[in-house]
Amino acid sequence: MNVAATLDRRAALAPAQIAVREPKGRGGPETRTYREITYATLAQEAAHYAAAALTAGLVPGDRVAVMVPPSIAFFALTFGLFRAGVVPVFIDPGMGLRSLKRCLAEAAPHAFIGVRRAQLARLILGWERGRLRFSITPERLRRLASTALHTCHAPAEADTAAILFTSGSTGAPKGAVYRHAHFLAQIELLRETYAIEPGEIDLCTFPLFALFAPALGMSAVIPKMNFTRPAKVDPREITGPVRRFGVQNLFGSPALLRRVAEGAPTPLPSLKRVISAGAPVPAKTLAALAPFLAPEAEIHTPYGATEALPVATIGHKEVLGETAQATAEGKGICVGRPVAGVDVRIMRICDTPAGLWNASLHAAPGTIGEILVAGPQTTERYFHRPEADAAAKLKDLATGRLWHRMGDLGYLDASGRLWFCGRKTHRVATKAGELYTIPCEGVFNRHAAVHRTALVGRGTAGAMTPVLCVEPEQRLSSGARARLAAELLTLGRASPLTASVREIRFFRALPVDTRHNAKIFRERLKAVVDRKTSRSVSWN
Repeated sequence: MNVAATLDRRAALAPAQIAVREPKGRGGPETRTYREITYATLAQEAAHYAAAALTAGLVPGDRVAVMVPPSIAFFALTFGLFRAGVVPVFIDPGMGLRSLKRCLAEAAPHAFIGVRRAQLARLILGWERGRLRFSITPERLRRLASTALHTCHAPAEADTAAILFTSGSTGAPKGAVYRHAHFLAQIELLRETYAIEPGEIDLCTFPLFALFAPALGMSAVIPKMNFTRPAKVDPREITGPVRRFGVQNLFGSPALLRRVAEGAPTPLPSLKRVISAGAPVPAKTLAALAPFLAPEAEIHTPYGATEALPVATIGHKEVLGETAQATAEGKGICVGRPVAGVDVRIMRICDTPAGLWNASLHAAPGTIGEILVAGPQTTERYFHRPEADAAAKLKDLATGRLWHRMGDLGYLDASGRLWFCGRKTHRVATKAGELYTIPCEGVFNRHAAVHRTALVGRGTAGAMTPVLCVEPEQRLSSGARARLAAELLTLGRASPLTASVREIRFFRALPVDTRHNAKIFRERLKAVVDRKTSRSVSWN
């Protein structure tokens, strides 16, 4: 089934339900006016965009780069492209101009649909110059169709529905190829895992995740914020709409939740659930936000990736009541139990393509290895990246299943919960053995004066010196830094995991990804410590 049919179904069941609200005009979050569109009208708009795409000369299977911020037009355009069988290519504009240009060249889109600012950037920077059939704004595209395309394109099972580029926070961005079946599986997994009901009100602060709201029958409220800088959001622009519209579902990155927890002046009783992904959510953030929610509400922290989401999930009550203490003791971060219908295996750590699965690749029970995932929501390949496919995909001939190598390290505990221990490429290989980032950092992150840390290795693999990079909660004097360093070293010596960490480096801010403002660029930190540059470096 075409994923666009989910919008049609909701329009038939609840035509008068508000599908999307977007901020309009000036004013504060409590008084600002909003433009609204019903499900019936949104479905009609999507059908007009579908007709417009075909009128413009696109055909099913053509790729279209989409650079439109969250808005009613973004929802209508995306579902319209799905309806026409045209393949939207989503690239995060916050990844940087160089990466953005590389992703566009790799995707080789047939057309470019973007707002005026994106069009201007494309012209100035020469993105895909001379290779596009056309480049157009959503408004101009919409005017090309006077009639609607009422019939959804019927995709073949292998047809591509969309290409979603990874953030590039742990390597070069890659285009994950989504089929319609992947989107439909994600919709059902999210519905069942979090008991999402049609008619709920959703506030989503991550553009691509926002597309699930219409598919799940929710009414989406678009906040006023810079979606590429969630750590800079005005918390009132989140809490205001939550209270005003009775929002029940909130999706946000760990950095955004921290801002909300710091700035929430009153309770948020309407929220039934908060979902945060992109990076592990610190227990301190969960503990700070939880008091503003109703007792029955839950903060969920699902684990997954662009290529496979969701994989596992856990709620804040279990984290704060049990697993946070284990994290502080160096056990890693518990990301919960695999969701129904998704299987997880732990494979022995291996830095080369494995090709086919065999029993010898299994890691011993309870030991740290690479996390493998298989499920209906898991993508099978990258766009024109056979070398990445070979490195990340693993076929089990006995079952016929294709497993995705997450590139993450972890283990399953005796009760079946999955624990995350960091990226495979980030392990620190010393002469005495390998150190894993997340377990080691957990020992130091429990210090109240620490915002976050990152363990990196100076030197070459096999002879690295572990260096702990520290971002304090606030700017410190040289004397305060010295005292904090001594206290952190004392914490480290008390654990056999971190006893070898004897060098501390302070940073005003650790470099993080723009998509979630949470994934730490440890490669950049390693380059800094290898150069032995100044003790204070900022990527702000």
